Amino acid sequence: MIHPASIEAPLPKGVTDFLPEKAGKIGYIEGKIRRVFELWGFRRIITPLLEFYDVMAMGMGEDLKEKAFRFDDRQTGRLLAIPPDITPQVARIVATRMHGYPLPHRICYNGRVLRHAEIQSGRSREIFQAGVELIGLDSPEADAEMVAMAVEVLKGLGFDDFKVDIGQVEFFRGIMASSGLAAPARNVLQDAIRKKDASAVRSILEREPIADAVKNEISALPRLFGGREVLAEAGRFVTNDRSKKALDNISQVLDILDIYGVADYLTIDLGEIRGLDYHTGLTFEGFVGGLGEPVCSGGRYDDLTAKYGFPAPATGFAFNILALLSALDRRPDVEASKTRDFLLFNLKDDRREVLEIAQCLRARGFSTARDIIRRDYDNSLAYAKRMNILRMMIIGGDYCADDEVYIVRVADNKGITIKKADLFRDDFTLDIDP
Repeated sequence: MIHPASIEAPLPKGVTDFLPEKAGKIGYIEGKIRRVFELWGFRRIITPLLEFYDVMAMGMGEDLKEKAFRFDDRQTGRLLAIPPDITPQVARIVATRMHGYPLPHRICYNGRVLRHAEIQSGRSREIFQAGVELIGLDSPEADAEMVAMAVEVLKGLGFDDFKVDIGQVEFFRGIMASSGLAAPARNVLQDAIRKKDASAVRSILEREPIADAVKNEISALPRLFGGREVLAEAGRFVTNDRSKKALDNISQVLDILDIYGVADYLTIDLGEIRGLDYHTGLTFEGFVGGLGEPVCSGGRYDDLTAKYGFPAPATGFAFNILALLSALDRRPDVEASKTRDFLLFNLKDDRREVLEIAQCLRARGFSTARDIIRRDYDNSLAYAKRMNILRMMIIGGDYCADDEVYIVRVADNKGITIKKADLFRDDFTLDIDP
């Protein structure tokens, strides 16, 4: 027999086993997100784990194509891929499977994707996503709805030190398109702006034979970050119509977000150009204190469904569940969310009564486990504590009368007796702590 400790590298780098404690927290986070999505009228779909690569690639930019896991299908001889992102899958489904549905489509999803990542980076290759797509609306209100939902989820998870950074890819593209710069210079500049490297931006521009006004526009991009005053500052020097329209779009979205009452959580970053190639308008990312990566991101992508033969405006966003897990890992309310209500400890030879009590408790919504293994009181109590079970209920023995049960609070071993008949009452509650 192989000893478990002798198995070298039981998992590939970049993926993880999630034991019950972590899995319980993930479930708690997913439940909170799902509830908000449902309250806003979104309906869930489930996307497949495999797609034909050539079909999926129609909806992906070069960055995502490079990160996709690909392999041959022995049945068809075609190239398969594990999706690196769910949004292109939703675009395909809407375009090819949902012709009979009226617009707009309000779709939500929860799933995992795989992306190639540099081993040295230490980043996970497996990404847990929970997101929404609102397809069929070309409206600032639709964009505002996405941002407002993200804020509602983060508040619902108990965060108070978070910000949602709002950008607009058309602002940057307008400046680049009107600059007169050659494609190689634009690419180098884009990389420098993405890194917020103002000195590199200036150095590149010094070598380019373009007007000083254009250089000023581009040089300002890394510092166009802050409150609503950023829009006014950008409006003073930007000259092209495409960028002006982008500023007006952000202003309209912010007006609607003022109605939602979420302005205190927003920042504007006109130099933010990270993201997926398919974005076409307003974009945003959510950040929480103490975590260097975004916990959610998304934006408008009006051209994506057209690649599958169904032109439609669209916007959406997704949460990175593992990033949220990192931010919430030590929160007491999340710890409490993975506790269980009862462990039933039966000291009688007959199991009928304890099983009936277990069924009764579960029917009333209490999580209830039976300690089927025969062990003594102390060992059962230790087991309950290790499994994050709040209370142990003893049936039989010397702890209580025959018509009673003894309930122990696992945290401090304090207990009370209650009548068995009370357990079967419709108004039985957990307000029974010693």
